[in-house]
Amino acid sequence: MSEIIIGIDLGTTNSEVSIIEQGKVTVIKDGDKKMLASFVGIDDAGQVIVGETARNQYLVYPERTIKSIKRLMGQDTQVVLADQAYTPQEISAIILTRLKVIAEQYLGQAVSKAVITVPAYFSDAQRQATREAGEISGLEVVRMINEPTAAALAYGAVQAEARQVLVYDLGGGTFDVSVVNMQDGVVEVLSSHGDNHLGGDDFDQQIIEYLIDHIQETNGVDVRSHSKAMARLTRAAEEAKFLLSDQPYAQIDEEYLLEHEGAAVHLSLELSRMAYEEMIEDYINETIDATHIALKGAKLTASDIDEVILVGGSTRTPCVRERLFNEFGFEPHSEVDPDLCVAMGAAIQAAMISGQEVDTVLVDITPYTYGTSAIGVLDGQPYPFMFVPVIHKNSVLPNRKTEAFATSYDGQDTVELSIYQGEDPDALNNVKIGEFRVEGLLDVAAGNVITLTLALDLNGILNVSAVEKETGLEKSITIKNALSQFEGESLDTAKQRITSLFGQMDPRIIDEESLEVNAVSGAPEIAAARELISKAEGLFAQVSDEDKEDMVDLIETITTCIDAQDINGLDDPSAQLTDIIYYLES
Repeated sequence: MSEIIIGIDLGTTNSEVSIIEQGKVTVIKDGDKKMLASFVGIDDAGQVIVGETARNQYLVYPERTIKSIKRLMGQDTQVVLADQAYTPQEISAIILTRLKVIAEQYLGQAVSKAVITVPAYFSDAQRQATREAGEISGLEVVRMINEPTAAALAYGAVQAEARQVLVYDLGGGTFDVSVVNMQDGVVEVLSSHGDNHLGGDDFDQQIIEYLIDHIQETNGVDVRSHSKAMARLTRAAEEAKFLLSDQPYAQIDEEYLLEHEGAAVHLSLELSRMAYEEMIEDYINETIDATHIALKGAKLTASDIDEVILVGGSTRTPCVRERLFNEFGFEPHSEVDPDLCVAMGAAIQAAMISGQEVDTVLVDITPYTYGTSAIGVLDGQPYPFMFVPVIHKNSVLPNRKTEAFATSYDGQDTVELSIYQGEDPDALNNVKIGEFRVEGLLDVAAGNVITLTLALDLNGILNVSAVEKETGLEKSITIKNALSQFEGESLDTAKQRITSLFGQMDPRIIDEESLEVNAVSGAPEIAAARELISKAEGLFAQVSDEDKEDMVDLIETITTCIDAQDINGLDDPSAQLTDIIYYLES
């Protein structure tokens, strides 16, 4: 086999390795995970451990584990790991070595060359340290590219039209914002600003402090001196943060957290997204200030920016998208996985260096926003039909989001919910695609919480449900072909807009297996169903017996429909199986 150049995103919190296969980007998995936690440790047996195992160990044995080594790259310093001193380059080399092994195991051949990404604001010393880490790991670093450049490549920098793009990169440990010019495959960084001590780890810490204070107030004990309890609180805070990206509330339950004065201490607490976003507001303000500094450095204003690209897992926090929308007046892009797009761009750069042809990275997205209406303020006046977005335009499919609403008057026993598709702040100017009522609500004061969930699958089926939070009373509807509500000229315009973002697919690169399946089945719906079954069967090893039973029943139903060529009968079971797969993979 010919020599392969791999692409590596050496991150503060997570790292990834990727390659180009048949013109497509593949982010190589380590087991069932595409991201390798950037943690290095020494276990009880004195062996080096890297990734999730080391990350878990850090919570209990921090003296034998190192994290966030990227923050020290380029500094004349050492870190102590199990009583031994190491340079930052050496610790980074351990991570790179693990990524190299992951790639070699996947490819079945040795790997010796890599493209590695670095923050745009990295100094010469930091870049040299990164190159040295590569050499230590046995990798020739054929090129280092800036992370915003890599992200831009993943979004298709090959378009001829010049664009001014702002890349907003908020990761687990660092923040970087860059203004770039993209044209004809060239990505030029015009300015950058950032903070290598600001990221999702700081968000986690805010939740942890909140939990510590709550336990102190309710149980009179300071948890900080209990390492195992702190480990559980740290993991609980991370899980709550992830939940709050898609849910308005996160329930945090930790039983038998510790023992105090002969009694067990339990934690049971509900954290709202509103409270969480208040905790991190100062951090988000800092990123917006840095964004304006970067704009000023490029001698541009917000109105000069054509697109905003979101990079880094912490950009999934809803208030980040909202703040950027308010600053620039349009939705930022997150179609390419924010956690993976830098690694994908590194692979694209590597392929270009080795002379391979590369397709633009394409993903399935929704070109429209879906939401409901509520009482609000429009043009400075109270208005009962304010449009409230739930799933935003350019969101990756499949997608599931939940928002919380409240009744507007005492004793309100019914709510009417209308679902709209569009972008206008006045819901009545958008397209109504469904409506339903939830009746029999509690006879309580105004403010009774109703959660609204929208789940949009790859086939354009939108499942909508509303639940009274206090009682669990639920009502739902299914809207088929939600992606097809706009037709004719409007649909063509949407297609052109999305096509212009990503460029054209290379017609020479064709999935022959898919063509064969379609030819045999006679219908793309049946081909899609067969692919869905194959994907589900590949996930059996990681599901519970209950989920496995549900999946088996759905697969049998889908198989029966395929055998009978019953395309209409595929809709409901395929949608249910898609939802299960979505949850398993998320």
